[in-house]
Amino acid sequence: MEMEEDQNTKIKQKRSLLILSCILLTLGNCGGPLVMRLYFIHGGKRVWLSSWLETGGWPIILLPLAAAYYQRRRRCTRTAKPIQMKPFLFFSSALIGLLTGLDDYLYAEGVARLPVSTLSLIIASHLGFTAAFAYLLVKQKFTSYSVNAVVLLTMGGAVLALHTSGDRPKGESEKEYIVGFFMTLSAAALYGFVLPLVELMYKKSKQRITYSLVLEVQLVMCFFATVFCTIGMLINNDFKVIPREAKKFGMGETEYYVVLVWSAIVWQAFFLGAIGIIFCASSLVSAIVIASLLPVTEVLAVIFYRENFKAEKGVSLALSLWGFVSYFYGEIKHTNKNKKMPAPQESEIHGILDTS
Repeated sequence: MEMEEDQNTKIKQKRSLLILSCILLTLGNCGGPLVMRLYFIHGGKRVWLSSWLETGGWPIILLPLAAAYYQRRRRCTRTAKPIQMKPFLFFSSALIGLLTGLDDYLYAEGVARLPVSTLSLIIASHLGFTAAFAYLLVKQKFTSYSVNAVVLLTMGGAVLALHTSGDRPKGESEKEYIVGFFMTLSAAALYGFVLPLVELMYKKSKQRITYSLVLEVQLVMCFFATVFCTIGMLINNDFKVIPREAKKFGMGETEYYVVLVWSAIVWQAFFLGAIGIIFCASSLVSAIVIASLLPVTEVLAVIFYRENFKAEKGVSLALSLWGFVSYFYGEIKHTNKNKKMPAPQESEIHGILDTS
């Protein structure tokens, strides 16, 4: 009875963590591109700075890490360590972090040249890339519901492409628009590779993956991504230009720095949410949640930036919501089916809390 109660407690904790991760991902996925676009709309021009802000908020992770360490110290004073990560996870996280830094730059280039609506439809293609790489790297098993969700969400993004020719910002050349298009597509493909790579790293690690360890992984990834972008900023002399750019910012000098700070905070919520969902579920689920939120970003862009909301965007929103509901309906059926089966052994259940 005690073992069964312990298992139920861990399952409830994991579900709570999954819900929290989805909330963080929603805030980051919808707010990140809007705040970043706000910077460019009002006169910001530093692409490397924008890419740096995507992971530059990594010190925020030190707060939950400190809380987790304090909790470990209370449970097991002698064996608690401030750093749990072993060399394999550290070097793997560093490598993925460098890839994330490159992805940040490609994405920032897209935001600088494309309206949020067009950007979102291109980013939607990352779901297809994630599904393909998840199948190749982690042998992701697909059900009829997950396949249906991938198809519907991909179609939702494709529908938005029907009338993109009129979305080119005023004063931007066709060449710049095309460059932005391919930069964004490259960012979608690269992030579609990064998500399953994180899941593969978890599977290959000889450590028991807990959420506090996931936070350490995220810290290392964001740190190295920020280092990558810092080098780009140094080469591009961005640090020298920031004070001058702030004075010319359309919303005001103080608001300039407020936009930068909020951009870093919102993007950190995105990465924490994405990596948390991978921990609780899989990289495919993380990609599906991201894709399902893209039409929401479309609607917010219409509200805040007065972008046109055409019929295609309404159809895209409906398809994306349909795909989202389809996937989680399948998951609920799968969960209910498993409840009728014998309970798994303790060794088969991944714990949430540290016992080290």
